[in-house]
Amino acid sequence: MGFEPPRRLVRSLAEKYGEPPAAAWLGQLSEATGEAVARRGLDVERLVAPGGRSALLLLVRRPDGSPATLKVAPGFAGPGPERAALACWHGWGAVRLLDDTAAPDGALLLERLHPEISLRSLPEAKALLEAADTVRKLWVEPPAGHAFETVAERTARQAEPLRASSGDEPFAPLVSAALAARDELCADASAGRAVLLHGAFRQGKVLAGDRAPWLAVGPEPLVGERAYDLARLARDRVEDLVASDAGASSARRRLNRLADSLDLDRERLRGWTLFRAVESGVRAWRAERRQSAELLLEYAGWL
Repeated sequence: MGFEPPRRLVRSLAEKYGEPPAAAWLGQLSEATGEAVARRGLDVERLVAPGGRSALLLLVRRPDGSPATLKVAPGFAGPGPERAALACWHGWGAVRLLDDTAAPDGALLLERLHPEISLRSLPEAKALLEAADTVRKLWVEPPAGHAFETVAERTARQAEPLRASSGDEPFAPLVSAALAARDELCADASAGRAVLLHGAFRQGKVLAGDRAPWLAVGPEPLVGERAYDLARLARDRVEDLVASDAGASSARRRLNRLADSLDLDRERLRGWTLFRAVESGVRAWRAERRQSAELLLEYAGWL
């Protein structure tokens, strides 16, 4: 059978990693996926759509008939670090890795969850409570000799295109504020103990499971302070916040509640939330996703 990538995957890969590498990988995706399925002796039930933003997801059956999910991602999207993080968590707060040994294709065979049910299906207050409980489980000591990227390293890469801004863009003051916040946070030694982080944690990355009510998926793991990991969660459902008359005050209250519930410094969480919102907003702007960009940059302006 053919494995046609969902449109969201095609768009997201090109935006995040560039069109040439994305196009090259997508061009051989169907063949590579067929080989990954055959190598593991799997029966494919269906493609998950709209699916992920950095990988093709298939619901499959293993040779013994048990359900699983096969995740096929390009090497430049980091399936190696994801495998290492999932192995470290060993199912505690996160989807369980079912194959212990990495195959040459880099695909991940994962525990079957319910991809259609995420924390976004819950009322906001309940979703944030469950999210906080889930992410807390992931913050463990990184394994000795790990090769995970650090928060400072990742944000330095993300800051490069922001620093290259022309200065006459409408969001230039926000870019300056975000870069200043990032530099100050990385220079300050008060962040506390560095732990393993999910890296892309938000409500949509926590799915319903059978083994546990809620489990995290799709990490982009790195090592650093916990406040960084909440910065994406803090702006969840941003479209609802912006549409509300009390959006700015609601956003700040949510940020403070998250910081207090997980015993984090409010200002550090605010700083990382600002940087990550601006970085995402500018990237969306340059990809001509203007509606998303405007939502993110308006939110950033409230911080």
